[in-house]
Amino acid sequence: MKKKNSVTNEDLVLFKQTLSGARQIEQDKIHPKPTSSKQKKQQVITKRERIHADFYFSDEFEPELPQHGPMQYIKPTAPSYLAKQLRRGDFYPDLILDLHGLRKDDAKVEITSLIYAAKKQHVKCVCIVHGLGGYILKQKVPHWLVQHPDVLAFHQAPLEWGGQGALLVLLDVNEDIR
Repeated sequence: MKKKNSVTNEDLVLFKQTLSGARQIEQDKIHPKPTSSKQKKQQVITKRERIHADFYFSDEFEPELPQHGPMQYIKPTAPSYLAKQLRRGDFYPDLILDLHGLRKDDAKVEITSLIYAAKKQHVKCVCIVHGLGGYILKQKVPHWLVQHPDVLAFHQAPLEWGGQGALLVLLDVNEDIR
């Protein structure tokens, strides 16, 4: 099937007259640089952190936590007086993590990184500020913390550390981290 050429001689003359004062444009395109090895390494590290966070934390797991009153948890193998000590403020958090504005997946990675950093620095108590907002992180953070093997206990933080929008977390730091 042949295409009909609908361009007439008059159209060509008109086109040439229109372009008579035009000049050729210089090449001004910028070619993107290939991603550097630093960027690739950072992408690999971020991917590894997400996989590590997914290893510890499942969104489907629903632990039996208190529905009323302050949020608290004690690992079955830990002494029962730890929650009372956390409530009274006997433990001072050395590291504070603020999760405001983070998505669930990013919050998981940050919590995993916080626990790792705390164990590496031999920090026994940390504070995780999840905020109130839409209650998504307020509900999910305790569920994730229950699943981590290094969490001994947590309790709703006293007012000076965030009150209902934060948790004081007690960690088991006896193991060596490299």
